[in-house]
Amino acid sequence: MKIRTHTSLFAAVFGAAALVAAVPMSAMAQDRTQTEAEEEGDSAQPVNDTWITTKVKADLMATSDVPGTTIDVDTTNGVVKLSGNVDSKAQHDKAISVAKGIKGVKSVDAKGLAVAKGGKK
Repeated sequence: MKIRTHTSLFAAVFGAAALVAAVPMSAMAQDRTQTEAEEEGDSAQPVNDTWITTKVKADLMATSDVPGTTIDVDTTNGVVKLSGNVDSKAQHDKAISVAKGIKGVKSVDAKGLAVAKGGKK
């Protein structure tokens, strides 16, 4: 009877150890960045404020006719705040449009984004 108990205990411990060893491998296989998930069309990944800020800033930098280096971006609970100076109303509107197009953005506050005096309408 004791042999079975030890054998069963050994099997349980060995099985649990194998399971624990397998968990990190499967977790690593599923660990993807938000950008990778977005590129693959996976909307199950959570979007956080830091990711939104980074993505908005990167898209502003990559958008022609928008001075991404002069626009500051801050995100709180999905609300993106844009601040800084742009040369025209068109740049102002384009920056807002870019920010609104990012996944996870609930709204855009551009009160702090000013068109330079003498800027184009």
